[in-house]
Amino acid sequence: MEVQSPLKLYLLLCLSIVLLSSFQAQASNVRYCDKKANYAVKVHGVEISPDPVVRGKPATFKIKSTTGEAISGGKLVIEVSYFGVHVHSETHNLCEETSCPVAAGNFVLAHSQTLPAITPPGSYTLKMTMENEKNEQLTCINFNFKIGFGSSLADM
Repeated sequence: MEVQSPLKLYLLLCLSIVLLSSFQAQASNVRYCDKKANYAVKVHGVEISPDPVVRGKPATFKIKSTTGEAISGGKLVIEVSYFGVHVHSETHNLCEETSCPVAAGNFVLAHSQTLPAITPPGSYTLKMTMENEKNEQLTCINFNFKIGFGSSLADM
């Protein structure tokens, strides 16, 4: 039986931590609604925490974006589909999801929400449209996320 040196154990522990943290912060693949559109807001990625989302527990979606011009306000329209079937819609004030006015450059939209414990586990698609105060579309993206089996009615 080989005895592990403290250095080998330390390196193994460090590697494990790096690998686990990279899975937690991995950005979802983002697709633009119209691949030919030249949106004013470019989206670089979405971080979902926890991933997969746990029913009945808070989940945070961070959308990393860039804009070439300042944005004084607007709205986000979010639509959720479950296996291609529309199941939920909501509208949010842009300034409640990020600091307004949004200066030209990089910014992050952050939204936290607790899904009901009865939410079915599986694959979902989220479509997010961002509009300015004049109802002009600034961006439109889709990305997938999963809801795990974590929490259930038995946890209530």
